[in-house]
Amino acid sequence: MADRYRVNGMTCQGCVRSLTQAVQRAAPGATVTVDLAAGIVVLDGAAPAETVRRAVEAAGFEFLGAAA
Repeated sequence: MADRYRVNGMTCQGCVRSLTQAVQRAAPGATVTVDLAAGIVVLDGAAPAETVRRAVEAAGFEFLGAAA
């Protein structure tokens, strides 16, 4: 099952690329999908939310927690 997180501050495809790479480094083997318009990051693979939060914030974005 995939985990969904809300992320604020993404404005372009460069942001999507930076965020995807940061999360993939923190959760090797996970598949990361970013919905820029909705501000949602979907992570298919095991990674604690705290690991994802740190990766998102290290990439310069605001982690808003789990998305419905």
